[in-house]
Amino acid sequence: MSGECSNDCSSCSSACDGKNAPNSFLAEPNPKSSIKKIIGIVSGKGGVGKSLVTELLASGYQKRGHKTAILDADITGPSIPKAFGIDKKTSGNADGILPVTTKTGIDIMSINLLLDNANDPVIWRGPIIAGAVKQFYTDVIWSDIDTMFVDMPPGTGDVPLTVFQSLPINAIIIVTSPQEVVSMIVEKAVGMAKMMNIPILGIIENMSYVLCPDCGRRINLFGESHLYDTALKCGLSVLGNIPVDTGLARAVDTGCIEDFEQDWLRPALDMIEAI
Repeated sequence: MSGECSNDCSSCSSACDGKNAPNSFLAEPNPKSSIKKIIGIVSGKGGVGKSLVTELLASGYQKRGHKTAILDADITGPSIPKAFGIDKKTSGNADGILPVTTKTGIDIMSINLLLDNANDPVIWRGPIIAGAVKQFYTDVIWSDIDTMFVDMPPGTGDVPLTVFQSLPINAIIIVTSPQEVVSMIVEKAVGMAKMMNIPILGIIENMSYVLCPDCGRRINLFGESHLYDTALKCGLSVLGNIPVDTGLARAVDTGCIEDFEQDWLRPALDMIEAI
């Protein structure tokens, strides 16, 4: 770099190291934070159970003895606190904002922990929402976290882009459902991840089936699943199939998701643990 550098690379013809260095949009975490790895939970459309998968993965990972956290990036549709039975608000100190800790030790940050009334709508434009998600990473003190799960809003808009650019995401998991149209949505999510150079651990299907209460036979409520065809087409591993289960729905509604026992997502947990 020349001693007369004006720091305006756009008008400079010099091929110096500073000009050729790639731009990084990664945000700096709170100085008091320590996060070993971050897993994003994404979907191309809403209503497929992305938050549910986040809750189950975080609960399962915490039970394996790892300090776990959830960053709820779904600002306009936050559901994480309710599933964990959290009704108190977050607090802070001179160093930053403190997440709320669940009964089993999972640290959580969600917009609902800041609102006076959890039912109040968040009517913000995209850039403001994206800025809030970024602050959940930079301003919150995440202490000694082995794995943080980021529950992202659906689609490929401002917030997923902000998360991919601002947070050091180690990998993502894509959530889908059995309907055929979802395969197209999955391909969009895969395409965005590849464009952002984010590794994809695999795909999880929610609402895969329901077990007959009389004979135990699997019933495909939405017809034949296209999960394995979609996974093969996109080069993804299948990491789990979650059925429609009344006990699971009851656990979420009553804030007892941490008490729910399941092994549907064992392959996903094993893969996250191996990172």
